[in-house]
Amino acid sequence: MRLFSDYHLHPQGHRLQPYTLELLQPWADHARAIGLRDIALTDHDRYHRGVDFDEIDRLRAANPDLKIRAGIELDNDLVHSAAGREWVEKNWDRLDFVLGSVHFLRGDWAFDHAGEEAEFARRDIDEVYADYYERIHAMAASGLVDCMAHLDLVKIFGFRPIRDFGDVLDAVLSEIHDADLAMELSTAGWRKPVGELYPSDEIIRQAMTKGIPFTTASDGHSHVQQGENFVRLATKMSELGIQEVSIFERHERATVVL
Repeated sequence: MRLFSDYHLHPQGHRLQPYTLELLQPWADHARAIGLRDIALTDHDRYHRGVDFDEIDRLRAANPDLKIRAGIELDNDLVHSAAGREWVEKNWDRLDFVLGSVHFLRGDWAFDHAGEEAEFARRDIDEVYADYYERIHAMAASGLVDCMAHLDLVKIFGFRPIRDFGDVLDAVLSEIHDADLAMELSTAGWRKPVGELYPSDEIIRQAMTKGIPFTTASDGHSHVQQGENFVRLATKMSELGIQEVSIFERHERATVVL
């Protein structure tokens, strides 16, 4: 099994960098070099001012052998998310793909930033997980996303709840299914302290029983992170019995057999 699509990429990284061919071309070059044929540019919505659809069209024209999708990652940043949602609604018809994610918890806590282990240690972990999945549920129900990103990102530093969250996860996965969303399989977790795929095998199996489709993703913040650990991901997918992947064009999902 060879994976060909990476649907979670951040050309701007974590700073505002307006799209230009110079910024974007290395992503196309590296995608081609490692055998990717279908990629989605999904910078965080807080950097939407850097997204230029005309520059994406220039990139497509310069790289006709690749499918290059215009996307965005919509999260719940309390400072910027309202403007981000407004931008997504305004540009919905120009976007191919919208990821939904949660990066902020109660108290405007950016829980997945480096060094936040100490804050996890101070908080009630069951409450952290409950807060996280409540926000995931709301994002899935927003009507503004096509796919949910790194569904169990909350495990990033290896903190685990005492409570059994099986019922909560079942409700979240039911919402994802009912909203006709996909869910990404993200290799980013393998390079984080938790050292696990996002999401866990258990969550993936639950999603499979509900018929939720999957995208493949690296969450790359550098062009060289594209397709990172995709050979390992292909092996994992084969072990789990996942034989197809979803791709998107203007929010229309298609299934490709691997």
